[in-house]
Amino acid sequence: MKRERPIVAIDGPAGAGKSSVAREVARALGFVLVDTGALYRGLALAAKEREIAWSDGEALGALAAELELRFETHDDGPHLCIEGVDRSADIRQPEVSEGASQVSAHPPVRAALLGVQRALGADGGVVLEGRDIGTVVFPDAEVKVFLTASPEERARRRVQDLAGRGIEADYDAILEAIRTRDARDSGRDIAPLVAADDAVKLDSTELQRDDVVERIVALVRGRM
Repeated sequence: MKRERPIVAIDGPAGAGKSSVAREVARALGFVLVDTGALYRGLALAAKEREIAWSDGEALGALAAELELRFETHDDGPHLCIEGVDRSADIRQPEVSEGASQVSAHPPVRAALLGVQRALGADGGVVLEGRDIGTVVFPDAEVKVFLTASPEERARRRVQDLAGRGIEADYDAILEAIRTRDARDSGRDIAPLVAADDAVKLDSTELQRDDVVERIVALVRGRM
């Protein structure tokens, strides 16, 4: 399929800065941002509030199939609405982030949300970030980036981000959670966290966000 504007897939582990980088890349290019990770976070939050266990794949899949998940565009980026209510702040809690990793491992969940993701990005001119965008959701994406950073740096950024929102967090606990999630996401049978063969790998450990954004924007413009 020939698109007038490309699909930009940004994959990578938790805490690598994908969300903020994707937002700035989309803004610089005038593309639409699709935060696929927010969909899984939203499902994890909705399941928790309905007392559905994050280990119950069948029940989670059924919930994903019926749950109303949509994005609204705001000045600070897309906001996720669940059943018509903006829950963007709620889905960023550390517990929900952990839940997102667990629910996303279930085949019924991924099947239910795969169509949603593809519908949001099919026409191109979009930036999608997640863990399997370039390998599963859009293996034909014109631009694929695998963004990573050391676990220690990702933990530091996470603590800093939470502190900026008035949430106190323990660095060692965050670091351990990141290492555990990395192992689970990389080792799972369904859509494991791996770089696509044709992805550009970018380690942001010692790079500022603006530098990362600039490199990805240049890559996209070179492909256009």
